[in-house]
Amino acid sequence: MNPSLVPRSRIAHLWFRVKGSASRRHILEVTRSMWLTPTIRVNHHIHKRFLWTTAVRYNHNPLGIPQSSPTLPPRARGGLPEKRPIPHVSRVIAVSSAKGGVGKSTIAANLALTFQIALSTPSRPARVGLLDLDVFGPSVPKLLGLEHAGQPYLSTDKKILPLQSQGIYAMSMGFLLQSASREGPEQADVAVVWRGAMVQKAVQQLLFDVDWRTDDEQRLDLLVIDMPPGTGDVQLTLGQLVKVDGAVIVSTPQDLALADTRKGIAMFRKVDVPILGMLLNYAYFTCPSCKEKHYIFGSSDSFYKAASDLNVPVLGELPIAPGVSRGSDEGRQVCGPDWNDEDDSTGAERTIRRIMGNVGDEIWERLSRLPS
Repeated sequence: MNPSLVPRSRIAHLWFRVKGSASRRHILEVTRSMWLTPTIRVNHHIHKRFLWTTAVRYNHNPLGIPQSSPTLPPRARGGLPEKRPIPHVSRVIAVSSAKGGVGKSTIAANLALTFQIALSTPSRPARVGLLDLDVFGPSVPKLLGLEHAGQPYLSTDKKILPLQSQGIYAMSMGFLLQSASREGPEQADVAVVWRGAMVQKAVQQLLFDVDWRTDDEQRLDLLVIDMPPGTGDVQLTLGQLVKVDGAVIVSTPQDLALADTRKGIAMFRKVDVPILGMLLNYAYFTCPSCKEKHYIFGSSDSFYKAASDLNVPVLGELPIAPGVSRGSDEGRQVCGPDWNDEDDSTGAERTIRRIMGNVGDEIWERLSRLPS
């Protein structure tokens, strides 16, 4: 069966005869690989536009990036790969939770925007990137308003070029799905259905096959990585292959979330990733009528006890702000340059910006003391 005859972007259920035997049902996973249209010039690069076409993606190249020969990481003693820096990136921090649904991606986006504003000077804007490593449930395209921005460009040396929004350089698996193109709302539910080997290789490609150089050919000052929930393939791939300067751990007050938080911290320590601190999200809600704080998800005592037991500093606690949810659905973030807090009757949004600013200052001060 010729894969080019299979409808694209679908897992096709094929019925065919093999050597005269009875019809058998086979599932052939057919996805689209990247091909190139004629070149166009953008600033200092010659870029080519990604297009999808029907082709099978293989384990060694799940993103379909044109390759001449695979680049294997150097091996250290004991057979494990040596950790290496992400090309064209000065500092790397991971935002993780190990538990899903705690607002980690929103915090990662706002932390990147906080750094972009705080590190900028009148003569030199900060160079900050945001990498979404959640292969199965990418959120960064929605959070930065890049859902329908189109597919990324490919540089002449076959590297993916990040998209830009609000001064942030961003890359996500969500940009590489068919739903990222302008093909209508019916394509919005395209899912990534991959096993571990393809996930690991896709993560490697997102880590090492993205050209993070800015338009003026400079390195990023900082790359914020939004991690998926859990302690599986993605976390292990990052921890074993990349020199990560530290991890920010996000949790909510419940013991259920903190149980996974402890596992996430243990995993990072096992792969020698420093823990920069813990950040409590959804700590309380301030009623707009009575102005009192309501601890909807319970007291924060368990959070502070866990931080103490784990010997991890607390970076702060963030309140619930309904406007943050609405803004995220529209691609606007509370720490971004376009935020308007005129409807912030309880002051929760201003509180979030202030705390995130303090978190950014503390993290950057610690990163600045590390050797280059």
